[in-house]
Amino acid sequence: MDLILVALFVTAGFASLFMAWVIGAGSSGATPFAPAVGANAIATMRAAFVVGLLGFAGAVTQGANVSEAVGQGFVHGVSLPPSAVILVLAIGAGLMVVGIKTGYPIATAFTVTGAVVGVGLALGGVPAWAKYRQVGAVWALTPFVGGGIAYAIASLLPREDVPEHLSVPLLAGAVGAVLANVRFAFLGPDGTAGSLAGATQRALGTDGLVVPVVVTVALAGAVAAVVGVQIRRDEAAGLRRVLLGLGSLVAFSAGGSQVGLAVGPLLPLLDGVTAVSTLGVLVAGGLGILVGSWTGAPRMIKSLSQDYSSLGPRRSIAALVPSFLIAQVAVLLGVPVSFNEVVVSAIIGSGAAVGGRDAVDARKIGVTVGAWALSFGVAFSLAYGIVVLTPIG
Repeated sequence: MDLILVALFVTAGFASLFMAWVIGAGSSGATPFAPAVGANAIATMRAAFVVGLLGFAGAVTQGANVSEAVGQGFVHGVSLPPSAVILVLAIGAGLMVVGIKTGYPIATAFTVTGAVVGVGLALGGVPAWAKYRQVGAVWALTPFVGGGIAYAIASLLPREDVPEHLSVPLLAGAVGAVLANVRFAFLGPDGTAGSLAGATQRALGTDGLVVPVVVTVALAGAVAAVVGVQIRRDEAAGLRRVLLGLGSLVAFSAGGSQVGLAVGPLLPLLDGVTAVSTLGVLVAGGLGILVGSWTGAPRMIKSLSQDYSSLGPRRSIAALVPSFLIAQVAVLLGVPVSFNEVVVSAIIGSGAAVGGRDAVDARKIGVTVGAWALSFGVAFSLAYGIVVLTPIG
């Protein structure tokens, strides 16, 4: 019996690594730098190499919140056994493979969330309604918020009365202000998560908002100044560098957001196992994403870059800014998000700003949204049905 249990644990670990590989090789590994490749700002293989490293860094330093939510926050009162964890990961990865083969935009966040909830409820767990409302709100608002921000930015950048040597640095400065308050592992007290602004305040031994505000403004000003110099010196080269910087931030955020979908289901198995820490699991998941990005993402980056090449650097910047912001909000809240949903919504918003309704394919949008909804529904139904009909629990 012990050998069977060990075999199940090992199988669950390999299933988690395979899921991490799929995430790295899929849209989460390809999307962040596809606009930059399409704009000829970076070569495909170099983009895959960089996105893998950044995804690994994001997984290790920001992956805990989403991982804990996926592993323990969706259903109360039950702990998934190894067989159920394998089922969750098999359904999630299997549906992703089907999406890649058929060309349908299957969303990893939706498949894994649906599978976790389906398995947990089938095992007799109690629904986590507060978390469901939070997740549902983020999923529902993402297209409107992301598309709206992208629309506003794409409408602003080409205007003659708003010079780009002013608008682009201001936009970059706003991203820098957010970055000063993003939470990273080890920057908080006693090795917990914390922000650069908060860490500076603790180092100075002060209270209140003065130091965080000063750090935020200083970082925003420094980023804006550097970008401003680049844009004034060479506008085209400056825009490409901004695009690369935003792609890097989105790749980093993707690692922090998506690793939880691969390793989160494993966390309940580690309760009481002192030899394996959450950090160790995140490192393993990050390595899976890294390998997936290096081995599987180049082909998808090249494919996606052809679609992105028509966007140009300005529309790509408009799409990546809200992608970074939404990903960081999701990481902070511990909500798994689909990068398909985040980036596609932003691209639609930036496209509508430039080309109006003619630039938006209503049929394609409908198919995409339908595939997202179907991702969750099929994963939930499969997971619930298999647990009910078999002795898997």
